[in-house]
Amino acid sequence: MSKRAFLYAGQGAQIKGMGKDLYEAFPAFRKAYDEAELDFNVKELSFFDPEEKLNETRFTQPALVAFATGMTALLREKGILPDYCLGLSLGEYSALEAAGVFSAKTAVELVAFRGKKMEEASKGVESSMAAILGLSEEELEKIVLSAGGEVYLCNLNCPGQIVIGGEKSAVERASKLALESAAKKAIPLKVSGPFHTPYMESAGEALAEYFQKIKWQEPKCTVLHNVLGRERKEGDPSIPELLKEQVAKPVRMEESLKRVLELGARDFIEIGPGKTVSGFLKKVAKELGIEDYTVVSLETKEDVEAFLSTVE
Repeated sequence: MSKRAFLYAGQGAQIKGMGKDLYEAFPAFRKAYDEAELDFNVKELSFFDPEEKLNETRFTQPALVAFATGMTALLREKGILPDYCLGLSLGEYSALEAAGVFSAKTAVELVAFRGKKMEEASKGVESSMAAILGLSEEELEKIVLSAGGEVYLCNLNCPGQIVIGGEKSAVERASKLALESAAKKAIPLKVSGPFHTPYMESAGEALAEYFQKIKWQEPKCTVLHNVLGRERKEGDPSIPELLKEQVAKPVRMEESLKRVLELGARDFIEIGPGKTVSGFLKKVAKELGIEDYTVVSLETKEDVEAFLSTVE
């Protein structure tokens, strides 16, 4: 029997209206929205975005995690459980909730704090991020070093797609050098800060303090961590330590996806919105020569009903 993995979307996947149809249709989905104690209405923000704040980091993060944990609860109620969980950046928190490390309420409130601290760490920094297509990690690392200034590798997403970030002028120089060095494209990203770079270390320190309030549970399934690019092993840092590091270090998504395929996962459920992570998975699987896998992406009531009709 094939192993199942849940894949969780990261920041950038948010869209106005996400979860509204699911909230109305499935009581299990509602709980994450109704229980979270925040300084704004996450349900109103997600469904209607009346003040157009959904794309601001401090609001994006709890909105996406409310959606993800709501979907996980819905699947859990139907007896659909993962053997493995992994998420893109912010999605790692949803993966940990799915594994039972903390509750949905804790997850939403925790990432609301994370979003605020990441926003604060970005203040006063003229920063940017860009996706570089067509170069290896080694090639891009050399370019980043030669560009000068504060620019770093941030997200190693899949074969041929790496995100760089940092000081705006340094990112622009590195992007130009990458294109001169046979990169296919250098695409500036619409983000509000230099995430997964040393600029975020103050956010990591604030998170480490916040983590002391949380009662951490042992994962009930295997979680693959962004910083490691794999599951935790004996001698690795604790989960709180990994999450502290995660905010300021590169996300090793390609390695995580390779590892979960190596572990035997062939049945993938992508919890959106969007299909970004499954897009990365397809490229990783292709590079490994793996074709015998399935992916279903769940974003709407129709997606969920269609999927449940195949498993019930």
